Amino acid sequence: MATQFPGLLLNSAGLTLAGGRSLSCRNNQPPATISSANPPSLSSTIQVVGWKGAGGSGSQNSKLFDSFEDIQVEYDWNDLETDLYHWTKTLRPVQWYPGHIAKTEKELKKQLKLMDVVIEVRDARIPMSTSHPQMDSWLGNRKRILVLNREDMISTTDRNAWATYYANQGIKVVFSNGQLGMGALKLGRLAKALAGTVNIKRKAKGLLPRPVRAGVVGYPNVGKSSLVNRLLKRRMCAAAPRPGVTRELKWVRFGKDLELLDSPGIIPMRISDQTAAIKLAICDDIGERSYDAADVAAILVQMLSRLPTVGNKALCDRYKIEADGRCGKIFVQKLALQLFNADNNQAAFRILQDFRKGKFGWIALERPPK
Repeated sequence: MATQFPGLLLNSAGLTLAGGRSLSCRNNQPPATISSANPPSLSSTIQVVGWKGAGGSGSQNSKLFDSFEDIQVEYDWNDLETDLYHWTKTLRPVQWYPGHIAKTEKELKKQLKLMDVVIEVRDARIPMSTSHPQMDSWLGNRKRILVLNREDMISTTDRNAWATYYANQGIKVVFSNGQLGMGALKLGRLAKALAGTVNIKRKAKGLLPRPVRAGVVGYPNVGKSSLVNRLLKRRMCAAAPRPGVTRELKWVRFGKDLELLDSPGIIPMRISDQTAAIKLAICDDIGERSYDAADVAAILVQMLSRLPTVGNKALCDRYKIEADGRCGKIFVQKLALQLFNADNNQAAFRILQDFRKGKFGWIALERPPK
């Protein structure tokens, strides 16, 4: 079934509604690649297949506009990973594997045998990119709690999307803010509850009860030590907003019935997924020496320009520089000329810090896979 809607015009700039409102329709191909022999067809109407409405009233046009907005949002998220893949192909690979991590991995595998439950901490802005590819094989059948830390840095929509995704997979997830302590008490209760059967089995064997042992693991700088400190309500583990601060495993006691293992961040020896590596760099979850700040900031500009909640306008409003979102490197260079005496690195770090501090709003860089 197809219905034609008068008052909707499709031109090279995008979709225009009768009331003057417009929607941009992106084409991944640059204009030069569009053959002049086959120009895009122009029409004064759009055919919407399967749409049951009739006529062209204002309310119906409004509903259609909202529908197209939803499609645009979904399209941007689904298409962003593809764009990011192509953007990173020409860049120097991001790799970071300091010597203490290899030692940590070896010791952590030994300590896993002592753990009743494992608390895996990820960055709520990039939950997929902060998932270690070998974690499942290391943990086996051990009980696991997934913590998405820095929940204060993402929107409610992002949070709900990830909560639904993991709930559908049957994964227990806790959203937390290690700096303020949100989610810490819930995490402690959940860890004790999941490992509660340990002492039941010990009692059946005639053994005395012992504290539940929980290991806290995850990528560098995702907030593991801050979370442990919040659980303990005192500073027992060194914590700072940069990767590589914790360099050795440390058991600490939480009350009489819970022991926590704080561990250094672990990361693959070689990161094969460079789209994930770039997002780690943007979110400061990998060492600064591993990447070129100007390249990473340029990609961040291109990502933000495509996100419906940010867009070119937010970039323009903040830096007073025109942004078209097609070439982030040019944007970084313009900012460098305007504020930093042509120092691209300083301009790049300003953009990265502004994102990390929420100057563009609190947004995730990933959504659950479809």
